Amino acid sequence: MSHHLESYLHQVFHELHQYPELSNHEFKTTKKLKDELEKHHINVLDLPLKTGIVVEIGQGEHSIALRGDIDALPIQEQVDVYYHSQEDGVMHACGHDFHATAMLGAAILLKESEHKLKGRVRIIFQPAEEVGTGALEIIQTGVLENIQAIFGIHNDPTLAAGIIGCKAGALTAGVDRFSIHIQAKGTHAARPQDGNDPLIVLAHIIQVFQTIISRRINSSENAVVSLTQVHSGTTWNIIPDTAFLEGTVRTFNTHVREQIAHEIRQILEGIEKTFAVNIHLDWQAGPPSVMNDANWSSFALEVAQDHQFDCQTIEKSPIGEDFSFYQEKMDGAFIMIGSGGPYPLHHPKFKIDTNIILPSSIYLARLAERALIFIDEQQS
Repeated sequence: MSHHLESYLHQVFHELHQYPELSNHEFKTTKKLKDELEKHHINVLDLPLKTGIVVEIGQGEHSIALRGDIDALPIQEQVDVYYHSQEDGVMHACGHDFHATAMLGAAILLKESEHKLKGRVRIIFQPAEEVGTGALEIIQTGVLENIQAIFGIHNDPTLAAGIIGCKAGALTAGVDRFSIHIQAKGTHAARPQDGNDPLIVLAHIIQVFQTIISRRINSSENAVVSLTQVHSGTTWNIIPDTAFLEGTVRTFNTHVREQIAHEIRQILEGIEKTFAVNIHLDWQAGPPSVMNDANWSSFALEVAQDHQFDCQTIEKSPIGEDFSFYQEKMDGAFIMIGSGGPYPLHHPKFKIDTNIILPSSIYLARLAERALIFIDEQQS
């Protein structure tokens, strides 16, 4: 059975990898997963979702959830595999095809032992994780009401293939995105005194922003302010009217997150007055930091160890994850699964070691079964 299931899951994974879809456009991916789940007589819930699906296995009072994401990224693939992306400029550079396939395998295994389950397992195939909105869409359907614990996975290419990693407390960073528009006054490059140069303002912002972490935030805090885009001007002999900057803030502490946002606003207000320009800040708050429940994090590692998986306590990571929105509603743990590298997430040469697919499905099924038993024993 395991050899047949492994072959089947690899086939599904290859197809998902070949036809990646961007956030909120996972229509074919949703249909493919739904078709495969229904082939195995797994109950797909009727929910008001444009993309993504939730299934339910088992019955009874107790309930837990598993979550895997399904969207891809706007990256041109550079991996030399026969199942490479057929969509120009789109690839699964974050491994969500693996997450979805592992959850499919877990659903099949749980269905086989459905009569033994001590409750219900709802498995979420979530859209739009890359834009940070998919979890909120799932929550809004009400499908997670009365769920007693939730577990999610993400592959980690910095870990050896197949290692199960977890930790209590902050695991991923809170993510904020900002863009800054500077409106000044352009002029001929030979007569700068006739204008108000936005490039000077832009340069000043870049320089002062570097002091936020180094001089305003306690050195014990892991925080990042990164400027990632700078645009201005059209040609060599014109001082432009406008300039644009964009960047991101990563934090693991709510207070520090608020402090950095305040510092950025204060800096921009001061520069705006100093240089007599108009500065508009567009602040887009993303998901908060994933905060793993201590008990469920330990439980996730114990299950891995009991079933002879290699496991370890890992360090927190500055990546973002909208799984954190679920944790604002219920306890749970986000788990990293080693995918073997060598290229990092979001790299055009990123590649999953497919040998981890079936073991990951087995682990997730065992985790769900054991979690329901644990809840039943605690409440009986």
